[in-house]
Amino acid sequence: MSSSFRDVFCQSADGLKLHAKVVGPDDSTALPVLCLPGLTRTADDFDDIASAIATDTKAPRKVVAVDYRGRGLSDYDPDPAKYTVPVELVDVLTIAASLGISRAILLGTSRGGLISMALAAAQPQLLAGVVLNDIGPALEIGGLMKIKGYIANPPPRQTWDEAARGLKELFGTVFPSLTDAEWMAWARRAFREKAEGGLERTYDLKLAHTLDGLDPANPLPQVWELFDKLASVPLMLIHGGLSDLLSPQGVRDMVARRSDIDLVEVADQGHAPLLADRPTIERIVAFCARCDGAKI
Repeated sequence: MSSSFRDVFCQSADGLKLHAKVVGPDDSTALPVLCLPGLTRTADDFDDIASAIATDTKAPRKVVAVDYRGRGLSDYDPDPAKYTVPVELVDVLTIAASLGISRAILLGTSRGGLISMALAAAQPQLLAGVVLNDIGPALEIGGLMKIKGYIANPPPRQTWDEAARGLKELFGTVFPSLTDAEWMAWARRAFREKAEGGLERTYDLKLAHTLDGLDPANPLPQVWELFDKLASVPLMLIHGGLSDLLSPQGVRDMVARRSDIDLVEVADQGHAPLLADRPTIERIVAFCARCDGAKI
């Protein structure tokens, strides 16, 4: 079955071009999946899992991976103050509406998981199921400060080898099993070539300002009230065993509130699991099938 991706574009409420990658059949009766990436990440992060979901022989389905404003092929916002969860939530709804999607399974990595929880409060009728990838309502300040550190002043990279090596130096301790080829694949998702030579990140560097006020004395507030909005929605949690953002205690607290949560531990990956290993892919595909059975 073909798994070729196609680019789609629409316009945000304030006039920006928004991009998404779409794969899978438009006429499937199975629920579609909306893939929402992390803070500085793009739709490309979901290529492996999106292709697997779209070509599942039992229930092939449409998968839409989103580029928020300021990432990937979406326009950068001239006002960086709009790089917020509420604005990005509206962008997700705009993309979904442009594709005729009124109900879907959400797969949210990190920031995408926070947007998924916010959608449970803002547009609960959209959610037929939610997969949270290494994210929860209570996050570790150490992991947040690490993210702030590496996006605040990222060093320039001129070559692909330099980019892959830099990623390995930064994340190698929490992704110890990745091969050189996998580090290069990560680099190809995180960078793109500039017309004048060298590489650039696939996100607006002004995104760093979204974390300006964050420090150990001012951590992000916990959002258990949003997590609890998922009470009636089928829920899966993928946890990186080496994650420094979502702690084992954070996972236990989530399970205590949702004893029926479908928990997947990825032992040798940190924040956030890459969703490219066969066991994790199979669990997500099976979860999507259960959401089909639960749809109203």
